[in-house]
Amino acid sequence: MALVSKTFELYGKTYTLESGELAKQATGAVLVKQGDTTALVTVVVSKERKNYDFFPLTVDFNEKLYAAGRIPGGYLKREGRPTEKATLTARMIDRPIRPSFPDGFRNEVQIVATSLVADQKNPIDVICTMAASLGLTLGGVPFEGPLACVRIGRNTETGEFIVNPTYEEREASDLDLELAGTADFISMVEAGADEVTEDDMLAAMQFGQEAIGAFCQAQREFVEEWERVNGAIQQKEYILDQPVPEVEERIFAHYDEMAAALADADKLSRIAKVEDLKERIRAEFSEEEQLAWEREIPVNLKKLEKKAMRTMVVETGERVDGRRADEIRPIMVKGSYLPLVHGSGLFQRGQTQVLSVLSLGMLNEGQRLDTIEPVEGKRYMHQYNFPPFCTGETGRIGSPKRREIGHGNLAERALLPVLPDEKEFPYAIRVVSEVMESNGSSSMASTCASCLALMDGGVPIARPVSGIAMGLIQEEGKTVVLSDIQGIEDFLGDMDFKVTGTERGITALQMDNKATGLTFEILKAALQQAKEGRAFILDKMLEVVPGPREETRPTAPRITSITVPTDKIREVIGKGGETIRGIQDETGASVDIQEDGTVYVGGVGTSVDEAIERIKLIVHEPEVGEEFCGRVVSIQPFGAFVSLTPSKDGLLHISRVAQGRVEKVEDVLNIGDEVKVKVIEVDERGKISLDRLDKPEAPAGSGNGASHDDGRGFGGRPRRDSKDRERRGHGDRPRRPGDNGGNGRVPRRHHEA
Repeated sequence: MALVSKTFELYGKTYTLESGELAKQATGAVLVKQGDTTALVTVVVSKERKNYDFFPLTVDFNEKLYAAGRIPGGYLKREGRPTEKATLTARMIDRPIRPSFPDGFRNEVQIVATSLVADQKNPIDVICTMAASLGLTLGGVPFEGPLACVRIGRNTETGEFIVNPTYEEREASDLDLELAGTADFISMVEAGADEVTEDDMLAAMQFGQEAIGAFCQAQREFVEEWERVNGAIQQKEYILDQPVPEVEERIFAHYDEMAAALADADKLSRIAKVEDLKERIRAEFSEEEQLAWEREIPVNLKKLEKKAMRTMVVETGERVDGRRADEIRPIMVKGSYLPLVHGSGLFQRGQTQVLSVLSLGMLNEGQRLDTIEPVEGKRYMHQYNFPPFCTGETGRIGSPKRREIGHGNLAERALLPVLPDEKEFPYAIRVVSEVMESNGSSSMASTCASCLALMDGGVPIARPVSGIAMGLIQEEGKTVVLSDIQGIEDFLGDMDFKVTGTERGITALQMDNKATGLTFEILKAALQQAKEGRAFILDKMLEVVPGPREETRPTAPRITSITVPTDKIREVIGKGGETIRGIQDETGASVDIQEDGTVYVGGVGTSVDEAIERIKLIVHEPEVGEEFCGRVVSIQPFGAFVSLTPSKDGLLHISRVAQGRVEKVEDVLNIGDEVKVKVIEVDERGKISLDRLDKPEAPAGSGNGASHDDGRGFGGRPRRDSKDRERRGHGDRPRRPGDNGGNGRVPRRHHEA
C-alpha cells in the first residue's frame, strides 16, 4: 500500500487528503487537512455480523490538546471524558453517515476521528465527515457515498456566502450553517443564525448543497488516483439481513389491527395497545420459528407499525392523535413557576412538558473551556436533562448522553442571538431545562420554556424566541409536511426538522433527513409552515409572559460595574489578593476586576453598595480642600500619619494637632484615634499635608505656649526630623525596620487599639 496524497483548492481554502501511511491495519484511514488543521479519521468494520436488530455504528472524536500545543488541566494532565464540542463533532459525523448504510447491515462499525493539529484558524469538525466518507470508500464498505459536510457563513458587508469559514470569518458572520449529505441530497443540517430570514436560509442551504457536491467530486478524484497507484479497491462482501417473505406476510396480515391501535392520542395508552398487539403477533409463531427468525420478527413488527402510521397520514390526512398536518398540540404556559430561583418557566405542548430554571451569576462564573479551539469560555450556558421518568421508564441517571448535549446545544444556539451584551447585562447566565414529560419536540419545548425563564428573570432579551419541530412523510408517491411532530412521527417519519426564531427570523436549525427525495421546494414549504407554527406558539407564550421583567428578581444578585484607572488595579487587588478578599469577606459581595479597569460587583442587599464604596475609596485621590474623618495609623516625632483612604495617608504636622505648642504628638493623639482633618496641600509627588479641624487646646505642660512654625524650628532653623520627613515623603506611611524602601510597595499598618 503506497502513500497517496492530493491537495486541492475549493472556495478559496486549501485542503489535503492522504492515505496509505498511517493506521494501515484499519479498514480505512484518511488524513485530512484544511490549512494546517489536521485530523486522522479511521474506519473499522467487524468481520463478524452482530446478532442485533439495529445497525451498530459508533462514532468518536478524540480531541487531543497537543493539537493546539496545550497541556490538559486537572491533576492527571490527560484528556478525560469528551468535551461538549467533541461530542457535537462526533454527532456531526454520525448523523449523515448512519442512514447511508444499507438496510440489514449488522456488522459493527467504528469511526474514530483524532485531532492532530489545530492551527487556530481553521475549524476541524466539518472536514472529518469527508475523511470518514473517503475511509469507508477506500475500505470497500458498502454505503451511499461519497458524503461531505460543509459549514456556510455569510459576509455581512457583501452578503456573499463563505464555505468553511475561518474562526475570524465566523465572528463576522450572521450565519453559522453546517449541512451534510451527498451531491444529490441533504441528510443533516445544524445552524445558528442572527435572525436570518427563511429565504436567506434556504439560499444558504442551496449554496451549501453545491459545495457538498464539489467535495464529493474531490473524493472521487482521490479514489481514481488511489486505484492508479494501489490498484482497484476490493469491495468487501457483508451478509445483510434479508427479508423473509413468509414472516412479512404473516405479520402484515394484522395491518388493520395495527392501524386501530395507533389511533390513540394518548402516548402511553397507544404504546400499550401497540405492544399488546405485537406480543399477540409474536405468540402466533412457534418457539422454533421465533428462534429461527429472532431478528426478522422484530424488524417486520417495526415495519408494520411504520407502514400503518405513514399510510394513515397520507391517505386520511389525519395523524395518530387526530390532528391535521399543520395543527399544533394544545399549549400550556406558566411563568414564575418556582419561588426564590432567579427565573423559571413551564412550557407544555401536548404530552411534552419542560421546566426551565435560570441562574444568574458574576461573569467570572461562566464556563471555562479546555479545548483545541481558540475560545477560553462562554458566558451563556444551556443544559438539557432527559431523565427516564419523563417517558415513564426506569433507567440510570448520570452523565449527560450525546442526545442531551446535542439538544442543549440547539437550545443554546436558539437563544444566544437575542441575549444582551455583557456591558448592558454583566451576568453569567445558566439555564437548565428539565424534561418532565416527553412525546416529541422536547428540545423545542426547552427553547420555549427557557425563553420564559429568561424573561421571568429580567434578562433584557432583544426579542422572544419560540421553536417547533417539523416532520415529513413520503409514502406512495405523496408528500406531507407535519407541524409539531410527536415521538412516533419522529421515529417512523422521514425527517426531523427543528426551527427556532423570533418574529424577525431564524436563530437556529437542526435537521435529520432519511428521505432521498427531499427537494428544496419541500424545504421551502417546511420553513414557511414552521414560521406560521412559531408565530402561533409565540402568541401563546406572550399571553402569559408578555416580556422581560424591568428588573431582575429580588433573589438574584445585583451586579453593578464601575471603572477604575488601570494603574490602580493592583491597589484594589492588594498584595496576594489581600485587599480584594477583605472587601468580599467584610461586605459579602463578589468582586471581579477586568484588565481594562472594569470592576463588576455583585451581591444581594446593601453588600454591592458597600463594596463599591470601599473600592472608590481605594482609588480615590484626595484633593486640596477635602475633609476626612481619618484614623491615626502612625506617630512620629514630627507629626501623625492619618489614614484617609485604604491606600492613602496624609501627614498631620505636630504644629497642627492642637491649639498652641505641643512638645510630643502623644500628648494629644494616640494610634487608633479618629480625627477630622482637611487636605491643605498635595505636592507634585502626591504627598499630602493635613490640618486638623476642631483643634483642641494643647494640654498644660506640653509646651511654653509658643506655636510651632509649620515644620521649622525656633529661630527659623530646620527641625532635626525635617530631613527624615522630606526623605520619607509625608503622603506615605513612614518606613519601619524591614521595609524595602523605594520598591513602590505600601507598608502594612500597625493596627493598635
